[in-house]
Amino acid sequence: MSVALRVPEELSARVPAEQRGPGLDRDDVRLLVSRGTEVSHHGFRELPGLLRAGDLLVVNTSPTRAAAVDGRVGHARVVVHFSTRGDDGRWAVELREPDGRGTTRARAGVVGVEGDGPPPRGGGRRAAEPEGTEVWLPGGARLVLEEPLSARGERLWWARVSGAEVPAVLREHGRPIRYSYTERDQPLSVYQTVFALPSRDGTGSAEMPSAARPFTARLVAELVSRGVQFAPVTLHTGVASAESHEPPYPEWFAVPETSARLINAVGAGDGRVVAVGTTAVRAVESAVGADGAVRARAGWTDLVVTPERGVRVVDGLLTGLHEPEASHLLMLEAVAGRAAIDRGYDAAVRGRYLWHEFGDVHLLLP
Repeated sequence: MSVALRVPEELSARVPAEQRGPGLDRDDVRLLVSRGTEVSHHGFRELPGLLRAGDLLVVNTSPTRAAAVDGRVGHARVVVHFSTRGDDGRWAVELREPDGRGTTRARAGVVGVEGDGPPPRGGGRRAAEPEGTEVWLPGGARLVLEEPLSARGERLWWARVSGAEVPAVLREHGRPIRYSYTERDQPLSVYQTVFALPSRDGTGSAEMPSAARPFTARLVAELVSRGVQFAPVTLHTGVASAESHEPPYPEWFAVPETSARLINAVGAGDGRVVAVGTTAVRAVESAVGADGAVRARAGWTDLVVTPERGVRVVDGLLTGLHEPEASHLLMLEAVAGRAAIDRGYDAAVRGRYLWHEFGDVHLLLP
């Protein structure tokens, strides 16, 4: 799916809401609400009045890691984005180039290498680095690219790090991943949601599960007082570089027993199961059995929610505004239908809503 619109560059949210003026907080963002093709405009603080007692919000508890680290390939400067830690101790990484403005750009690659067939759908490309490329990291750590993460030859590589533990490197030398539409570096705390749980072993998300960012403790308390319930799940997100819109890679997730029971109970009653973010959708829908019930589960998911697959548990979705080419829009279409997404995104552009992780949010309700 591709929404037929162009998002003007000036609609990128360049700083968090709380930095746009005195007295502002995270929840001072706008909220676009879609009920089918009917659209209404609100402030995010109105969310408690838009939900009802018995509704359930499924939230992602994954913390955000400081996943960007400077390095060198020979004499060339690179920035390593640490995406995901595999079960064998290797890390999925992306190598990017500094752009001279404090952010990065994609490294040059070769599309359609002889014998590879056509380039993959979604903007994939052969990486510029050959297998065995060494990257030197701060503190004397050494990273070696071992094999592409995908047989299609896209951006990420499985790499092994020696000379230091990656969580220690990230704690000492890492910074949050950011892209050129943002104005400046931000402390890691800016990228943590109110639902994020501390990690003891360095696991977490390479990029913030940003749909939950506007929530504050005050707003959560008001929702609970009105009878809205919360079900925590975990999904550690990988990198999602702005230049590429390939389908998501496998990610690690967990749905605990208590959350599974709560989701099933609400689904069997009159309440609505509303996922906070596409990551929560992917986690919950990956835990659905053939009988339609959610069960406690943990492990890797390669599920891609599309209109053809549909959703089995989720009734609604609270999400950020995604680029028109982003694969996330297939999931939104699966939840609400193509007409609702087209109408909502047209209203968001005309209404001058702000895009990306520090931007406004979109609530899709049945």
